[in-house]
Amino acid sequence: QVRLVESGGGTVQPGGSLRLSCAAFGIIFSSYEMGWYRQAPGKQRELVASGTSDGTTTYGYPVKGRFSISRDNASNRVYLQMHSLEHEDTAVYYCNAVGPRTLIPRERSSYWGQGTQVTVSS
Repeated sequence: QVRLVESGGGTVQPGGSLRLSCAAFGIIFSSYEMGWYRQAPGKQRELVASGTSDGTTTYGYPVKGRFSISRDNASNRVYLQMHSLEHEDTAVYYCNAVGPRTLIPRERSSYWGQGTQVTVSS
Protein backbone atom coordinates (compact mmCIF):
# COMPACT_ATOMS: atom_id res chain seq x y z
CA GLN A 1 0.00 0.00 0.00
CA VAL A 2 1.37 3.38 -0.98
CA ARG A 3 1.45 6.10 1.63
CA LEU A 4 2.90 9.58 1.57
CA VAL A 5 3.19 11.23 4.97
CA GLU A 6 3.90 14.95 5.19
CA SER A 7 5.22 16.81 8.20
CA GLY A 8 6.71 20.19 9.07
CA GLY A 9 3.82 22.53 8.45
CA GLY A 10 2.89 25.28 10.85
CA THR A 11 2.53 29.00 11.32
CA VAL A 12 5.35 31.37 10.51
CA GLN A 13 5.72 35.12 10.21
CA PRO A 14 6.27 36.79 6.84
CA GLY A 15 9.90 36.52 5.83
CA GLY A 16 10.36 33.35 7.83
CA SER A 17 11.35 29.84 6.79
CA LEU A 18 9.92 26.35 7.08
CA ARG A 19 10.98 22.93 5.89
CA LEU A 20 8.43 20.34 4.88
CA SER A 21 9.20 16.65 4.79
CA CYS A 22 7.43 13.79 3.05
CA ALA A 23 8.12 10.15 3.78
CA ALA A 24 7.11 7.65 1.11
CA PHE A 25 6.10 4.06 1.78
CA GLY A 26 5.24 1.26 -0.63
CA ILE A 27 6.98 2.58 -3.74
CA ILE A 28 10.41 2.21 -5.31
CA PHE A 29 11.22 5.78 -4.37
CA SER A 30 14.09 6.34 -6.79
CA SER A 31 11.82 5.50 -9.70
CA TYR A 32 9.27 8.18 -8.88
CA GLU A 33 9.15 11.85 -9.59
CA MET A 34 8.38 13.53 -6.27
CA GLY A 35 6.65 16.83 -6.00
CA TRP A 36 4.97 19.37 -3.78
CA TYR A 37 1.68 21.02 -4.63
CA ARG A 38 -0.38 23.51 -2.67
CA GLN A 39 -3.99 24.58 -2.50
CA ALA A 40 -5.20 27.79 -0.94
CA PRO A 41 -8.87 28.34 -0.02
CA GLY A 42 -10.93 29.04 -3.12
CA LYS A 43 -8.04 28.32 -5.47
CA GLN A 44 -6.95 25.40 -7.61
CA ARG A 45 -4.16 23.11 -6.56
CA GLU A 46 -0.89 24.29 -8.09
CA LEU A 47 2.59 22.92 -8.56
CA VAL A 48 5.15 24.20 -6.09
CA ALA A 49 8.14 22.07 -7.03
CA SER A 50 9.02 18.65 -8.35
CA GLY A 51 12.17 16.65 -8.78
CA THR A 52 13.47 13.41 -10.23
CA SER A 53 16.28 11.15 -9.10
CA ASP A 54 18.55 12.41 -11.87
CA GLY A 55 18.40 15.90 -10.40
CA THR A 56 15.92 17.51 -12.73
CA THR A 57 13.77 20.04 -10.86
CA THR A 58 10.80 22.18 -11.77
CA TYR A 59 9.42 25.12 -9.79
CA GLY A 60 6.22 27.05 -9.90
CA TYR A 61 6.79 30.67 -10.86
CA PRO A 62 5.63 32.19 -7.53
CA VAL A 63 8.24 30.28 -5.52
CA LYS A 64 11.29 30.41 -7.79
CA GLY A 65 14.33 31.61 -5.91
CA ARG A 66 12.64 31.16 -2.51
CA PHE A 67 11.84 27.44 -2.29
CA SER A 68 14.06 24.45 -2.88
CA ILE A 69 13.14 20.80 -3.34
CA SER A 70 15.50 18.00 -2.43
CA ARG A 71 15.25 14.26 -2.00
CA ASP A 72 17.05 11.51 -0.15
CA ASN A 73 16.63 8.22 -1.99
CA ALA A 74 18.27 6.32 0.87
CA SER A 75 15.54 7.30 3.32
CA ASN A 76 12.65 7.64 0.84
CA ARG A 77 12.09 11.27 1.75
CA VAL A 78 11.53 14.46 -0.17
CA TYR A 79 11.90 17.90 1.34
CA LEU A 80 10.70 21.38 0.56
CA GLN A 81 12.79 24.18 2.05
CA MET A 82 10.85 27.43 2.06
CA HIS A 83 12.44 30.83 2.63
CA SER A 84 11.13 34.41 2.52
CA LEU A 85 7.60 33.20 3.11
CA GLU A 86 4.76 35.52 2.14
CA HIS A 87 1.10 35.69 3.09
CA GLU A 88 0.32 34.32 -0.38
CA ASP A 89 2.18 31.11 0.47
CA THR A 90 -0.54 30.19 2.97
CA ALA A 91 -2.06 26.91 1.80
CA VAL A 92 -2.31 23.20 2.39
CA TYR A 93 0.82 21.61 0.95
CA TYR A 94 0.56 18.14 -0.57
CA CYS A 95 3.25 15.63 -1.37
CA ASN A 96 2.90 13.86 -4.73
CA ALA A 97 4.58 10.83 -6.26
CA VAL A 98 4.33 9.94 -9.96
CA GLY A 99 5.84 6.82 -11.44
CA PRO A 100 7.43 4.47 -11.89
CA ARG A 101 9.60 5.92 -14.63
CA THR A 102 9.87 2.49 -16.26
CA LEU A 103 6.36 3.07 -17.58
CA ILE A 104 5.35 5.51 -20.28
CA PRO A 105 3.87 8.71 -18.79
CA ARG A 106 0.21 7.89 -19.43
CA GLU A 107 0.58 4.58 -17.57
CA ARG A 108 2.22 6.00 -14.46
CA SER A 109 0.36 6.23 -11.17
CA SER A 110 -0.04 9.35 -9.09
CA TYR A 111 -0.26 9.28 -5.31
CA TRP A 112 -1.03 12.04 -2.82
CA GLY A 113 -0.38 12.65 0.83
CA GLN A 114 -2.97 13.98 3.23
CA GLY A 115 -1.54 17.49 3.23
CA THR A 116 0.04 19.77 5.80
CA GLN A 117 -1.09 23.30 6.56
CA VAL A 118 1.31 26.21 6.14
CA THR A 119 0.11 29.55 7.44
CA VAL A 120 2.06 32.76 6.99
CA SER A 121 0.73 35.35 9.37
CA SER A 122 1.99 38.31 11.35
